[in-house]
Amino acid sequence: MATYLTDLGLVNALGAGQQAVSQALFSGEQALSVCDWVPGRTTYTAAVSANLAPVPDSLGLFASRNAQLAITALHQINTTVKQALERYGSQRVAVIAGTSTSGIAEGETAIKAQLQTGQIPSHYHYRQQEIGNLSELVARFTGATGPAYTLSTACSSSAHALGSAKRLLDVGLADAVIVGGADCLSRLTVNGFAALDSVSSEPCVPFSVNRAGINIGEAAAFFLVTREPLLYDIELLGVGASSDAHHISAPDPSGAGAELAIRAALTSARCELREVNYINLHGTGTPLNDAMESEVVARLFGHQPLCSSSKSQLGHTLGAAGATEVALCWLGLQANRVPPHMWDNNPDPALPELQFAPLNSTLFPTAPRVLLSNSFAFGGNNAAVILGDSRA
Repeated sequence: MATYLTDLGLVNALGAGQQAVSQALFSGEQALSVCDWVPGRTTYTAAVSANLAPVPDSLGLFASRNAQLAITALHQINTTVKQALERYGSQRVAVIAGTSTSGIAEGETAIKAQLQTGQIPSHYHYRQQEIGNLSELVARFTGATGPAYTLSTACSSSAHALGSAKRLLDVGLADAVIVGGADCLSRLTVNGFAALDSVSSEPCVPFSVNRAGINIGEAAAFFLVTREPLLYDIELLGVGASSDAHHISAPDPSGAGAELAIRAALTSARCELREVNYINLHGTGTPLNDAMESEVVARLFGHQPLCSSSKSQLGHTLGAAGATEVALCWLGLQANRVPPHMWDNNPDPALPELQFAPLNSTLFPTAPRVLLSNSFAFGGNNAAVILGDSRA
């Protein structure tokens, strides 16, 4: 059954909206800046500089930067969402959201105020940071009254959300799904990854011999997915998932779980390995992740499709990364261009050779074009998403 990514709203460090992000993405802009949140050292993060939409007073219990990121993206698809609500009825429009930080930044601020004054600020409420609040926020903001739930599987959260959205449509539990993710920067996550020795003190360089870790970013990306193309006809072809549980934070070096997710996505999409034209790599810039992913990609894709990691441009957006990077692929299909691999051009000789996309790369002109986006997370929570030209 066809599933269309019929509209997209997004905001990240490269900009807000399809046009702004597309222009910055394909021109190779890198939106990383120095961050001094880690005591005794500096790192880089990718903060959103665009103006964010306010949280309506009626949703004050959810007020947070994370909520603002989500609402900013949702405003961009408001017209198409209204069309779906009118066409199918609000009870047939579902919401699935992915996040890993939620509004924890507001919790940090409240704790700091309590330590300084002895009292938690009166405007703070735990629901601002509750991990499952994002789907309820989206549902209330848009007026959707169908099934609504939040997934939190660390850095694969919003990629898994896309898989859940497709399943809801396939089994007839909804006629449209507002699906995506949002995560904002917070001291907790930056210092947490620093404690794992996973944060780079320089701009990250995925797959380079000089790679030393990640740079954390923030973002929101939301799609409206339907069984018919209300606006755009880009198709969500398939989603695969696996949980290899190799280690709480390190990937399975064999890549068995990652391969399982990729193969499941291809089966779901009814595609062959050789049909994939481009891979948006998870590509965090950590030694272990990049070694595992390059081995899997080289092993599976003998025809060497173009590849790139977008994290050197807009950071690792954690729970929002899956939807955000699928969104970059979506923009690539619209422009028939490939997100470039921005790095120091120093490949690691210990890794298999991949075909990293230079600036101004284009997709193959023949249809159907097929793109793969990988998302891997703590605990071996792996997801692979395949999208491309409509095959209906």
